[in-house]
Amino acid sequence: MSEQPLNPSTAAASDDDAADTAPAGPGPADSTPAGPEPTGHTPTGSTAADVAADEAAALRAASFERARRLRMEPRFPGGPAADPAGSHHERRIRSFQPRRSRVTTGQQEALERLWPKWGLDIDGQRVLDLADLFDGLPVVLEIGFGMGEATAQMAADDPGTGILAVDVHTPGQGNLLGLADKAGSTNVRVANGDAVILLREMLAPESLDGLRVYFPDPWPKARHHKRRLIQPEFLDLVAPVLRPGAVVHCATDWEPYAEQMLEVLTAHPRFENTAADGGYAPRPAFRPLTRFEGQGLDKGHVVHDLLFARV
Repeated sequence: MSEQPLNPSTAAASDDDAADTAPAGPGPADSTPAGPEPTGHTPTGSTAADVAADEAAALRAASFERARRLRMEPRFPGGPAADPAGSHHERRIRSFQPRRSRVTTGQQEALERLWPKWGLDIDGQRVLDLADLFDGLPVVLEIGFGMGEATAQMAADDPGTGILAVDVHTPGQGNLLGLADKAGSTNVRVANGDAVILLREMLAPESLDGLRVYFPDPWPKARHHKRRLIQPEFLDLVAPVLRPGAVVHCATDWEPYAEQMLEVLTAHPRFENTAADGGYAPRPAFRPLTRFEGQGLDKGHVVHDLLFARV
């Protein structure tokens, strides 16, 4: 499904962990200076090599800033926003890395035609009326859906459940909209942006009937574990917006992350393992075997499902 561009999935973080404190999106226009223009003059006390190094660093900074702004530009009018929360909310370590890749003609057509009807930006400025958004259906939140094939299949197989699918990958958003439309499914809504802001700012208490996080980015390096989505603080946000009995369903093929998920969910007082032995659960029939999952199985990976009910 996704390795979280919610999760699910995403371009890897730089080996340099300086990105931990860097802004995740653009700030106000022209807020980052491009750096000094090369002057060709050597300041007093500096060698020519020092000046050349400073000018090269300034040019690299300017190039990086231009590339960053290009990545965050909206694709086209009326589609998902590049940075929907903008400067309304604090900058923090993200569990995902927005990435820009090619949108096909079909994906763009689906976004242009269906986004106004079935898409929404996570701006943190309003509380969603899920009953109105999904015509009274019970709603499950899915964080990270990759290219949307499994999400579209689950929506088609269970038209009586609404799926609020969150991701930041524009091609995947367009692909999911197109697949749902082709199948005649009207129970999918695609949300663009940070799921944490959605959970914290835009969902009413006890408004969700479930949460799905399939194959989130495992962030395998130890210094990046803080970026993993399934953490105690994340569950603190999730618990209030779930109805009693609603199930958090996670799946991963990364063994150390599965172990962390099991530990964190088991320790949280608002969740109870539905597996009788207190361990992993069999894959439920409603979760499709995805292409990503099949590739992992071909490599000898073991996929673990975890199903915990909100108490």
